[in-house]
Amino acid sequence: MNSKIPALIAGKLQIAEQQALNTLLLLDDGATIPFISRYRKERTGGLDEVQISDISDEYRRLLEIEKRKETIVATIEEQGKMTDELRGRIDATWSATELEDLYLPYKPKRRTRAQIAREKGLEPLARIVMSQRLPGAGAAALNGVAGRYLSDGVSTVEEALAGARDIIAEWVNENTTARNIVRNVFEREAVISSRVIKGKEGDGDKYRDYFEVSEPLRRISSHRLLAMRRGEAEGFLRVDISPDGEHAPERLCNYFVKAADDAGAQVRMAVTDSYKRLLKPSIETEFAALSKETADREAIRIFEENLRQLLLSPPLGQKRILGIDPGFRTGCKVVCLNEQGDLLHNETIYPHPPQSNRLSAMRKIAHLVEQFDIQAIAVGNGTAGRETEQLVQSIRYDRKVQVFSVSESGASIYSASKTAREEFPQYDVTVRGAVSLGRRLMDPLAELVKIDPKSIGVGQYQHDVNQTLLKHALDRTVEMCVNRVGVNVNTASKYLLTYVSGIGSALAQHIVDYRAEHGMFRSRRSLLEVPKMGAKSFEQSAGFLRIQGADNPLDNSAVHPESYGVVERMAKDLDCSVSDLLAGEALRDKIVLERYVTEKTGLPTLQDILTELGKPGRDPRETIKVFEFDPSVKTISDLREGMVLPGIVTNITKFGAFVDMGIKENGLVHISQLADRFVSDPTKVVSLHQHVTVKVLEVDEARKRVSLSMIVH
Repeated sequence: MNSKIPALIAGKLQIAEQQALNTLLLLDDGATIPFISRYRKERTGGLDEVQISDISDEYRRLLEIEKRKETIVATIEEQGKMTDELRGRIDATWSATELEDLYLPYKPKRRTRAQIAREKGLEPLARIVMSQRLPGAGAAALNGVAGRYLSDGVSTVEEALAGARDIIAEWVNENTTARNIVRNVFEREAVISSRVIKGKEGDGDKYRDYFEVSEPLRRISSHRLLAMRRGEAEGFLRVDISPDGEHAPERLCNYFVKAADDAGAQVRMAVTDSYKRLLKPSIETEFAALSKETADREAIRIFEENLRQLLLSPPLGQKRILGIDPGFRTGCKVVCLNEQGDLLHNETIYPHPPQSNRLSAMRKIAHLVEQFDIQAIAVGNGTAGRETEQLVQSIRYDRKVQVFSVSESGASIYSASKTAREEFPQYDVTVRGAVSLGRRLMDPLAELVKIDPKSIGVGQYQHDVNQTLLKHALDRTVEMCVNRVGVNVNTASKYLLTYVSGIGSALAQHIVDYRAEHGMFRSRRSLLEVPKMGAKSFEQSAGFLRIQGADNPLDNSAVHPESYGVVERMAKDLDCSVSDLLAGEALRDKIVLERYVTEKTGLPTLQDILTELGKPGRDPRETIKVFEFDPSVKTISDLREGMVLPGIVTNITKFGAFVDMGIKENGLVHISQLADRFVSDPTKVVSLHQHVTVKVLEVDEARKRVSLSMIVH
């Protein structure tokens, strides 16, 4: 590791250099972010998952720059142009932009106008003109100098001067100060504009809001910029980024033009040409990439937060579930699941048009509830979902049965996936989809990990952002959620186990195979018998794996096995068993943590242990609640301005939140209507699947749009 890196990271993230260094050492040693944040607080000074993730991301960025430096240095050395000064400047910079500026004069390039002029022997003339120190005054002096460079390839003085200007233009373009002058102007004055491409007005109607738009680049919102770029990529819009004014060429001329004579006039012409032909397009491309990267990161951040909230949605728990994937013409697919989510029965009912076998469907559902001892019903919220939910709620059962509307986002992706085919090879996609809905009600996290996070449908322009960054961020979010909740190693699927700290897909399969051959795990230590479960994997994963009914009660807690000895000493000092300690709050109140501080175990870890002893193995997620839509509202035609309705937040974007009111179309609560005060981040005000009350502001039936405001309680 480069010795400068910890200090650079510490400075950027505003943490202590020792915190950065220790975290990097742990990461380099193979520790995962969840493990470090949960079990190595003494080493990191209590950094949380987000801070450790930021360190990891910045470390990766700096390593990429370091690798790029090596390539650049090698290239310049091959050309024989490396100097001590240049090497020092390359070594000192950690800015990717500055690094590329330093490399630009040495970067292999195609045959340019400047190169052609050099081949004609005009570089010495360019140096004389650029110096702006002619041996005499007036046009005659300039023409006299230029005349000395006429040749077979250069027939006139004007041709010689034009070639010299081409060389000067390239020098200006490759000058670090010149590029920074233009960047400064772009930073302050750049305007992003979009225009509809002539003849595309009809086909590109969905981009009508961007047919004639200009706004400062530094103030444009991420969703608007991404919409412009999508319209550009699809061939409907032309997008441009330019400073609002001519300050850039003026400042460049002020920097380079030193004389008011004919040589100065030539330099002015060259600088102006350089700006229009070389500098402006280059810096525009740079700012287009930077603004897109900023918009990508903001969109990904919102997607991460939405995904986190979705994965941590309240579970119903291990109940016997009847799942329904609703439909009209093709019917409703019905499945019955046991407490472990195993499929017991499936069939299709046709309560809705065109068959309309409503009574038969009601009798069948009531019979299945009784036959399979069903405790709750999960109804998909897609097509025919509202009608099916109302049908199910109207049935009189022989017991209390809760009915839940379950999001179908990504269900079709799962049902057609390799994962679904592996789980249910003998069933079609409709049955797999219904099973997935039922399992989502039991445990959203355990089921949603089977789906590519990008396909879950809670993002903003997820197909337009950098896909590598998106995958990295979403996979990390899933990993954090899984490890925050913990995993029952005796019931977890290989897909869920894959995301446990230190495990991965291959080891997850080994765990499932070992469990199938040898039966349930009775202790965490027995995991070491699983093939490929080495000491490092065990260290990273053990604290996040739960074993209910284990011989050691700590095996069903977040206390890491490396700290069992501490708990045992606590119990011994209180003359009780570990089980007594878990069950007795009065006993735990007697523990003096300072007695157990060692070089390895500090107060942060001891405090976590004490907290965990009070709630061993408890699920940190909230309790699920039944929700009911307004029964009088079924379609967009039923909405009226001023109506106050219950709803469920289905997606959160930078510009507001979408709310399901029980009709096909989701309404939008614009960010300006989200709270009784200004907010800049909707994710700080509402959460995914939150039950809310909204007021209808406007209904546009033609465009299928509903504008809402949030009723703040």
